[in-house]
Amino acid sequence: MRELPDLPNLSPSVVSLPDLSRLRPVPSTHKPRILLLYGSLRQRSFSRFAAEEAARLLEAFGAECRIFNPSGLPLPDDAPADHPKVAELRELSAWSEGQVWSSPERHGSITGIMKAQIDWIPLSIGAVRPTQGKTLAVMQVSGGSQSFNAVNQLRVLGRWMRMITIPNQSSVAKAYEQFDDAGRMKPSPYYDRLVDVMEELMKFTLLTRDCSAYLTDRYSERKEEAAKLQERLALNGAL
Repeated sequence: MRELPDLPNLSPSVVSLPDLSRLRPVPSTHKPRILLLYGSLRQRSFSRFAAEEAARLLEAFGAECRIFNPSGLPLPDDAPADHPKVAELRELSAWSEGQVWSSPERHGSITGIMKAQIDWIPLSIGAVRPTQGKTLAVMQVSGGSQSFNAVNQLRVLGRWMRMITIPNQSSVAKAYEQFDDAGRMKPSPYYDRLVDVMEELMKFTLLTRDCSAYLTDRYSERKEEAAKLQERLALNGAL
C-alpha cells in the first residue's frame, strides 16, 4: 500500500486503490439474466404489456428473461418471508443480473403493487444482497399525457436498492392507444424508445455483471469488517 499523505482520517489498511484489471475480468458466456416486474393486476395491464414487449426485445438481444406475476403477493409485513410468492420474488431477484421495473402512474406516483414488490426485496438477506450491483431499467405507462413521475420515483428506489440504473428510460403516454387488442405494442416513437432502453440495458449488464462485486466494494464496509475482526481477535485473546 503506497503512502497516502495529508489524509489523517483515512485507514490505510482498508484502502483499495482502483484496479483496472478487476474492472475487466474474463467475461461470462451465459445469457444475461433479466427479471421484469410490473405494477398492475388488471386484465389489460399496460405495464404488463410493456414488460412483455421489453422481454421479447431482450430475448432477441440474447437475454434470458423471467417475468414475475405479482398476483397473490401479500402486502409487506402482512405475511412471513417464507410466503410462497415472497420466496419466489426473492429467488428471482437473486437469480437476476439485471431488472426492468414497469409501473403505471397512479395519482402522480407508482402503484402500491409496484412498491410492494420492491419493498419485499430487502437490501440484504444474510450475506446475500439481492439487488446490489445489478443493472436496472425503469419504465412507466400513463393514461394521459406524458409524465415522468413514476420513472423518477423508480430511479430513487433503484438508487436506494444500490442498483446500476441506466440513463435511458421509457414513458408511454396514452398507453391505451399504444397497444393492440393482443397486447402488442404498436409502431411509434414510444416503441422505438423502448428498443433503445432494452439495448442500453443489455450493454450495461454485459459491461458490469462480472465486476459488480468490485464496483460495489466500499471503503466504509471494509473498515467496519476490519473493526469487527479486531474485536473478535481481542475477545479470543489473540491480541
